[in-house]
Amino acid sequence: MAQYDFDLFTIGGGSGGVRASRMAAGYGARVAIAEADRFGGTCVNVGCIPKKLFAYAAHFRDDFRDAASFGWTLGEPSFDWRTLLANKDREIARLNGVYERVLVNAGVRILRGRATLRDAHTVELGGRSYSARYVLVATGSWPQVPQIPGREHAITSNEAFHLERLPASVVVVGGGYIALEFASIFRGLGVETTLAYRGPRLLRGFDAELGTRIAEEMRAKGVAIRLDASPARIERVADGTLELAYQDGARERAGAVMFATGRRPNTRGLGLEAAGVALDADGAVVVDAYLKSSVDSIYALGDVTHRMNLTPVATAEGMALARTLFRGEPTALDYANVPTAVFANPNLAAVGLSEEKARERHGEVEVYKASFRALKHTLAGSDERTFMKLVVDARSQRVLGAHMIGPDAGEIIQGIAIAVKLGATKAQFDSTIGIHPTAAEEFVTMRDKAA
Repeated sequence: MAQYDFDLFTIGGGSGGVRASRMAAGYGARVAIAEADRFGGTCVNVGCIPKKLFAYAAHFRDDFRDAASFGWTLGEPSFDWRTLLANKDREIARLNGVYERVLVNAGVRILRGRATLRDAHTVELGGRSYSARYVLVATGSWPQVPQIPGREHAITSNEAFHLERLPASVVVVGGGYIALEFASIFRGLGVETTLAYRGPRLLRGFDAELGTRIAEEMRAKGVAIRLDASPARIERVADGTLELAYQDGARERAGAVMFATGRRPNTRGLGLEAAGVALDADGAVVVDAYLKSSVDSIYALGDVTHRMNLTPVATAEGMALARTLFRGEPTALDYANVPTAVFANPNLAAVGLSEEKARERHGEVEVYKASFRALKHTLAGSDERTFMKLVVDARSQRVLGAHMIGPDAGEIIQGIAIAVKLGATKAQFDSTIGIHPTAAEEFVTMRDKAA
C-alpha cells in the first residue's frame, strides 16, 4: 500500500504548476493539482495572452494611419471595446480548456478549490486531507497597490482586462513592463493617457538608454509621461472622475487610475509558515537551485519565488523540477541570458547584460549602436526610430548583451538570444550575412564603436 495519496501535490494551476504536474505524471508519478479558479494562471487569464491581444488591437491605430501612404483608401476607422473583450474572452476560455485537457490526458487528478498546507506532507482542500510525498507551491503573484488614501478607487491589470467601457482618460502609475504596455494599449485605443513613475527613468533594471529612448518614443505617440512623480492620494470628484494628487503637490484628473506598481507573491493563508517554510521579506518562498524550500518535501516555482517573474521561466522550472524529483536527474535552471520583451508601442526587448551591468562585472566593454527610421516609415512619414545596441566584452569579444526598441523587437531578440546564450563573439556576429531589407540585419552590420 502506498505511503502517500500522491507522489506530487501541486497547489496552483498556472503555467509552471501545470507543466510540472504534466511532466511528473509523464514520468510515472501519481499527481494531483488544486486550482480554485481558471487554469493558466496570470499569464493566460490576466497577463501575457490577453495583454498581447490588446497590444495587437492598439497597434491598428498606427496601421490604419500608415495604410494611406501605401495607396490604401479607408473609411474612418472606429473601435468597439466590447467586441475586443468578447473575442478575448472566447480565446482565453479556449486556452483554459486546453490546459485542463493536457492535465487530464496526462493522468493528473484535478481538484477544484483552495488548497492549504497542514504540515510537510499534508494538504487540505474542501474539508478533506490529502497526503503527498512532495508538495509544489505554484500560486503565482498578485498586483500590489500603494497604501495611499483613495486606493480603492484605482484598478490594476486584473480589472483592466474586464472594464465595462473604456475611460476617456487614464493615469497609469508605474514604470515597468505592465505600466508601459498598458499605457501604450490605452493610448492606441484612443484614451488620453498619462504614465506616471516615481523614478527618474522608465524600466529600472533594463539598460538605462532603453528607458530613456522608450520614453521619447512613447511621448511621440501621445503618451504624457511624468517622471519623479509619486502618488499621494486619490479622490472621486463631483463629475465622477478621479483626481490623483502627487507628493509634489501636482494634481491630475482622469476617468481611471491604474496601478502597475509591482506584484506580491501569493503566499498568504496557505499555511506555509505553519509547515515551516521560510519566506523572505516580500512573502516569497525561499528556494535553492533545485527549487526546494526550507522543508525537504516542499518545493516552489514561478512568481511565488519572486526571482524572475516570466512565464517561460516558470515552465522551464516546472520541467526541471519534474526531472529532479521523478527522473533521477537533478536539474538546476540557468537564469543567465534569459531574453525578455516589453510589448509597448514600440516594442522593446533585451537579452544579456545592460551596459551598466556589463561594465560593473567585466570592466572594459565596447558598445555598438544603430538608430534609424525603418523602411516602412519612409513612406508613412512616421518619425519613429528603431534602436539597437550590442554590449561586447573588450577582452574576449563575447557579446554580453543585445538590446532593441522597434517593431517586432521580441521576435528579433529571440533569435539573437541563441547566439548570446552560446557565447558568440562580435566577429561571429559580423561574419553572419544579414537578411536585406530587414531591421534585424542591423545586428550583424554594426561596425563603429559608440564607446
